[in-house]
Amino acid sequence: MRSLILGGDGYCGWPTALRLSARGMDVSIVDNLSRRRIDRDLGSDSLVAIQDLEGRVAAWNEASGKRITLHNVDVAEDFGALVDLLATFQPDSVVHMAEQRAVPYSMMSSAAGQYTIRNNLMATTNLLAAMVEAKVDAHLVHIGSVGVYGYETLDYEIPEGYLNIRRVLADGSLAPEEKILHPFNPVSHYHLTKALDHLAIAYYAAKFGVRASDLHQGTVWGAETLETLVDPRLANRFDYDTIYGTVINRFAVQAALGKPISVYGTGNQTRGFIHIDDVLNCVEAVLASPPTEDGRVRVVNQVAQTMRISDLADLFARTGNCEIVRLPSPRAEPPGNDMTVDNISVHNFGVSPIQISEETVRNLINYVGRHVDAANPDLIYPNN
Repeated sequence: MRSLILGGDGYCGWPTALRLSARGMDVSIVDNLSRRRIDRDLGSDSLVAIQDLEGRVAAWNEASGKRITLHNVDVAEDFGALVDLLATFQPDSVVHMAEQRAVPYSMMSSAAGQYTIRNNLMATTNLLAAMVEAKVDAHLVHIGSVGVYGYETLDYEIPEGYLNIRRVLADGSLAPEEKILHPFNPVSHYHLTKALDHLAIAYYAAKFGVRASDLHQGTVWGAETLETLVDPRLANRFDYDTIYGTVINRFAVQAALGKPISVYGTGNQTRGFIHIDDVLNCVEAVLASPPTEDGRVRVVNQVAQTMRISDLADLFARTGNCEIVRLPSPRAEPPGNDMTVDNISVHNFGVSPIQISEETVRNLINYVGRHVDAANPDLIYPNN
């Protein structure tokens, strides 16, 4: 199988490329290195030093005996180059991670919000149009977000993309049961782009027959995978700042530094989580079983568990022997919510997700502790 990984230099993209290559796939990475440029603009960096992309790929090819190829293409801006690449490479699958991924970045300024919307939507619609133009019948796997449903408390389990309903007809009788898309309720520019991405993908699936899976992913945590451990030069990035550092990774750095665990607002926010290794397991399983329903996008809630932020903070404080500090929330979001998610597909894939526990938290703190001298304490708490 030939697989094109868009955004293959990123936190999820890099280990995904390695995993698929390790499984014997012919993998090619497409990336314009925008995430590294944003780091320079923000004055932040990965906790763990990472090679430049060319060095990473060369290290993998040397250490594994496999071969990943690399293309520096901006899929949001260079439609022609994308068409040419698809026509030449003829992928069986395209894993689309070439999007600005941070909610806080998307909301930090008008310019950052507009960049997020422009980049993410153009990357997705360019890809869809290029697949049609190049006559590529590839399985598109899009990394979405479970946050497209919003963070209000719902009195039901969030389904995998669709609701079964019966409409009331004019005579008062009920129509036969039908399936409709679950309404979206995005709370950030980032989540807005993921909702609009899905609509664009659904349009191309219905009109042009694009085979697609949209993985509504929870917050990703963790660092190492089997493949990144092969050689130090293959290390994955580990963000811990308040813009790109996901909450568990930030808590781990705070605990390793002996600093208070920072809880925004009430701490009553409930979020979905998944470990980086389970992201790879799910992507691999999705690629092994393409969607069979013609004209409809398959949706997978790629979530291992849900957890309240205050409970998460208590776990890190207890495990790391730290205090907890409550800070005004820098984010415009509901002060608290309950959340349950149907993740039956994850289990049907045969994935046994890594759970957030005292053991896994301790392991993560220990991992961070080996690199903590590189941490900048000024980056672990919000500036306003």
